[in-house]
Amino acid sequence: MLSETFPRATAYLQCIEAPCQATYDAGEPLYTCERCGGLLDVRYEWRRTYLSDVFETFDARRASFHPHDISGVWRFRELLPFVTSPSQIVTMGEGNTPLWDAPRSASYAGLKRLAVKHQGLNPTGSFKDNGMTTGIAQARRLGARAVACASTGNTSASLAAYAARAGMHGIVFVPGGCIAYGKLAQSLDYGAVTLEIEGNFDDAMRVVRELARTTPLYLLNSVNPFRLEGQKTIAFELLQQRRWRVPDWVVVPGGNLGNVSALGKGFKELHDLGLIARLPRLAVIQAEGAAPLAQWYAAGRVGNLTPIAQPKTLATAIQIGNPVSWTKAVRALEWTNGVCAVVSEQEIADAKAMLGRDGIGCEPASAATVAGLRRLVNERVVHPDADVVAILTGNALKDPDFTVQYHTGRLYTDAKWETHMTCAEGKLASTFANMPRRVPADAGVLRQVILDLLETAPF
Repeated sequence: MLSETFPRATAYLQCIEAPCQATYDAGEPLYTCERCGGLLDVRYEWRRTYLSDVFETFDARRASFHPHDISGVWRFRELLPFVTSPSQIVTMGEGNTPLWDAPRSASYAGLKRLAVKHQGLNPTGSFKDNGMTTGIAQARRLGARAVACASTGNTSASLAAYAARAGMHGIVFVPGGCIAYGKLAQSLDYGAVTLEIEGNFDDAMRVVRELARTTPLYLLNSVNPFRLEGQKTIAFELLQQRRWRVPDWVVVPGGNLGNVSALGKGFKELHDLGLIARLPRLAVIQAEGAAPLAQWYAAGRVGNLTPIAQPKTLATAIQIGNPVSWTKAVRALEWTNGVCAVVSEQEIADAKAMLGRDGIGCEPASAATVAGLRRLVNERVVHPDADVVAILTGNALKDPDFTVQYHTGRLYTDAKWETHMTCAEGKLASTFANMPRRVPADAGVLRQVILDLLETAPF
């Protein structure tokens, strides 16, 4: 039972900034350090004796029918000991996402093999569910009645679903006209109050952070350290699926940079506890029009990151110019000798189509991983023989318009739609297009189409 294994460590909050490193009680509703404004970590005073056979415990739970064991987050609860009561947990069976081989994408990237961990097969279709279950648990611990976030779409969908399950008010702030309908539809359907802000994601983030300071709203963006506690379990599950063998590289898209931050923390905790012998290298991939972290690295890593006032990419999940978790992301890359790379809109679109040819659908931001790997292999940063896992963050139905427009030759970096396309510039090439074919309802014609098709190889 959960009560038999929880809690076994003292949880507290600690500022990540040196020399501050101020500490706070884990029961305080804080997002940043009250002394210096730095980001906070959830830290633990571990009792290592109960972790001696923890991998065997995690593996045994895969045969359990208890909801906390079925969850791909709470299965690893010994490494999440901030929860003080099982009643705080709201789970939808999050995690449990597959690790698939992607041979065509591997060849496209210049690798001998590539595995993808598809977080898009979470309950609401993205990796945000891993973090939302832990964020909601902390909200319940604090007695919150309303939770809120700013979002490009995935966070709002996840918050809306988990708030509904928890019986809380869900309030989401989204950039007006800049959110894919596949994501907006979820927030509406799950009953969240959806507020379309006149501005971009960074404007929405600024507003919701101010409101979290001046109202009872509990903020569930990745600036909340308890959100990242759930997302770090992606690292645990990935290793469990590999029988606890550490890959050479783990590659993630970079938007608000919470995911790379969480993965870095997860891997480092396992290493510090002596549970794994080495860390994988992390690579974070950003889109050209929304690459503030990559620009900071290119400028020599001096001073603070310079926000991009108007970030621009069709991969809307990573269209963020002022990522709140950038200092944690830098820390994760330093821990793991990681890298940050940039890819173009064309590279993202083509990589997404190539993943599709592996039978794997994903949202555009996810495909930045394969696009980035292709570039990193060409630049000899990643060796073709490397053991690589790419994290796909959201499923294909989050942004189906992108996919259809690519395959029908109508994908533009600048396009405006009303009932029809009214403006279009910056057309992208449909390099791997799979155009639908218009044919008559005539069996003879269709028979010949099929026979001709069978004379060729797929793709």
